Parts: sequence; C-alpha cells; structure tokens
Amino acid sequence: MTNSTQQDVQTKLKGHRRFFATHKTKELDFRIENLRKLKSAVLKYEAEISNALWKDLRKSPEEAYLTEISIVLGEIDYHLKNLRRWAKPKRVSMPLKLFPSAGKIHYEPLGVVLIIAPWNYPMHLLLNPLVGAISAGCCAMLKPAPYSTNTAKVLEKLITETFPEEYISVIQGGREANEIVLKERFDLIFFTGSPALGKVVIKTASIHLTPVVLELGGKSPCIVDKDADLTVAARRIMWGKTINAGQTCVAPDYLFVHTAVKDKLVKKMKSALLEMFGENSKESEFYPRIINDKAMKRLVGLMEKGQILHGGKVDLEDKFIEPTLIDSLNLNDPIMQEEIFGPILPIFTFENIDEPINYINSNEKPLALYYFGSKKSAKNVLYKTSSGGGCINDTLLHIGNHKMPFSGVGNSGMGRYHGYHSFLAFSHQRSIVSSKNSFDLKPKYAPFKGLKKLKRFL
Repeated sequence: MTNSTQQDVQTKLKGHRRFFATHKTKELDFRIENLRKLKSAVLKYEAEISNALWKDLRKSPEEAYLTEISIVLGEIDYHLKNLRRWAKPKRVSMPLKLFPSAGKIHYEPLGVVLIIAPWNYPMHLLLNPLVGAISAGCCAMLKPAPYSTNTAKVLEKLITETFPEEYISVIQGGREANEIVLKERFDLIFFTGSPALGKVVIKTASIHLTPVVLELGGKSPCIVDKDADLTVAARRIMWGKTINAGQTCVAPDYLFVHTAVKDKLVKKMKSALLEMFGENSKESEFYPRIINDKAMKRLVGLMEKGQILHGGKVDLEDKFIEPTLIDSLNLNDPIMQEEIFGPILPIFTFENIDEPINYINSNEKPLALYYFGSKKSAKNVLYKTSSGGGCINDTLLHIGNHKMPFSGVGNSGMGRYHGYHSFLAFSHQRSIVSSKNSFDLKPKYAPFKGLKKLKRFL
C-alpha cells in the first residue's frame, strides 16, 4: 500500500472533474448500474474483507457481517429499490402571488466529493457513504483509514477493480495524506472520526466554502432507572459496550444507574459477559482487540482510578483489554474527560433522574443516548436532553434502520445520512419555478396598479 502524494491527489481530482463534466454520472441508469457493481464487488470480496477485519481488529466473521458487510449490502438494496422515486423532481404547491407558475424541486449531484473513513468500522464507514454518493450522481475520492491497514488494502483493490479511477478513486496514507487532500477543493467532504479531527476538517473546508458532513463522537450516556428490566438492560448494555471491543462511536460511554438497583444490575452485567464470552474473554473467538499500542496505552491509563468491579485484565502484546466495569469514580476523573472508545464502562449512581439529566446537559451533546426504564420516564429524559440519536431499552440499534437518519448534533457532528438521507446529503435540492407566457400578473410590475385590491388574496 503506497502513500498518496500531492501529485497523486491532484491528478485524480482533475480526472474526477473531467468525468463529472461529461454528465454521465447524472444518468439514473448509470447510477443504478454502479450500485449493482458495488454490491457484486462486496459479495465477491466478502471473505477477504472479513479476513482483513480479523487481522486488523480481530472481529469474528459473524461480527464483521453484522456490523459491516450486511449494513452496506442493505444500504445498497434500499437505494436500488427507491432511487428512481427519490431522484424524480418533486412538485410543490405555489402561492397565489406567483400564479400561473409551477414549482419543482430538482435533485442534482453536488459534484466531486471526498469521503474520509475511520479505522473502527473501516469497511462500513467508507462504503456506506459511497452508496449515497453514487446514488446522488457524484464522483468520489475515498480515503480509507491507515490504522486498519489490511482492510484498507482490500478496499482499494475492490474499488480499483470495480470502477474507473476517474469516477471513484482511492488515496492512502496517514496524517500527511489527510493534510494533502484537505488542501484541495471538493464539492462536499464527508468525514467520520473524532470531534478534534472534525474541527480540523471544517476549518480547512471553510477556505473553499466546502460543505461538510461530520459524523463524530463523544461521550454517549446510558441511564438505567429503578423500574428497568435489569436482565434485558444488562445484556443489551454489555452487548453495546463490547461490540468491536467498545471501539464504536455510539457505544455506551458511561452508565448512570439508580442507587436502588445498582448492585443487581452489576451482577447481571457480569452474568451477561460470562454468557457472551465465557470465563476467559481473551480466549473467546468473538471478542475483538484494540487497534494499536497507542490506543492500548491510553485505555490502560484511563483505568488507573476507581474500583474495578469486574475485568481489568490487560495483555499489551495481544492488544487485549478485558471487559471492565469501574466504580467509585469522580465525574472529574480523566475517564470522564474524553470518549473512552474501549471496553471500559464507568458506573455512577443517582437518586433522582434530574441528576444524570443535568450532567448530560452540562457537557457537549452526545452522539447517542440510551435509557432503560418506563416509556413515561423515557419521554421525560428525551424531552430534557439532546443527542444525535439513541434507543429506549436498547443500545446501538438506531443506526441499523435505513429509513432513519443517522447524525450527530453540536459537538457530535452535523449533517445526516443513511437511506434517503444519504441521497440528500450528496445532492443539491434545486428549486425551479416555471412560468407560463399566456398570463402575466400585472400588479407585480411598477407602478403596481391593482396591488391594493390583490393584497386581500396574497
């Protein structure tokens, strides 16, 4: 895998501009054909993608399919089913003052877009936005994550064998490659990553007034109330926290549990972990690993304070951290100052629901919020807080419905995608009014004769 140079980026970008100028990507048949090509390529490379994800993150084939491959395939199918309807100009009603004109919203591709993917879901978060770009009629430059090296190589092979380089290209490299590509002008930048890097992207994009979609992260809270089904809550929280070893932007980041049920919940969370991974999670074929040494050292540092209720075992060489529950923490401790992005769950208690609500509202808006309890109490929590998305009595599931937009809010991101919202993200909604020549509303012209009489109808 060769790191891309400035010349590489500029050459590919010029090729994209020339190809987009042919207007071929705007043809619906062309878009549908290339969505089908992408689906065929994913199916062809499914085994290689799965193997690469095992090498990079030790994701089991089952987890790789559920959290990466199946999501992309489902997204493609949804676009294939609906694209002709989405792309059709939409007629809108017109006010009387614009009579006898007709109005329509036309959907046109933004142009040449840049998609930058993170390492934690390196296939899903590169190809899912690409589906939207193809669907909208754009050309795309893709930047896979360098940390997940094996997956990046497979994805480059998949793309280059499937699409002409002037239509969809791939660039590779680390921070230096990011700096190079972000200097160029695109018609949209789609970035998934940390809020810190999101700020860099939006700053550089502002030079060219380039629009951005930023899917970031943050500390997603989880609340378990006293009337929650603790068995279900324990299983679903531990599932959400251990998928990809906690390296998930919408993973429950910290837990607030009602004092009355804390001990019972902790006991059931331990049982849930035992059920999923056995006595020794290190030996489980279904428990992933941390991406690299740098991430390992950061996570180990976050475990230095508090009382470990479960887990805590670490193998630096194997990049293994046991699912860990930590108690007796202060909200000012280091573990609460940054997104954890690992299999460590800090636990806090509350007596009144306003305590977690006030804490959530005193910090940046999270990407997700999870509440376990009654519908009535959930309604209150949702009303008083804000987050990109979330679940009631579950975790993570809101990202799996193609009919629902996925997005952050505030510090956790801007813009939305998935399904129809992906089509919109890469499209410009162009308002066009068509007027007839057979009738002309004279009061709109100076000296505005008859306008006073017409005002009662406007």
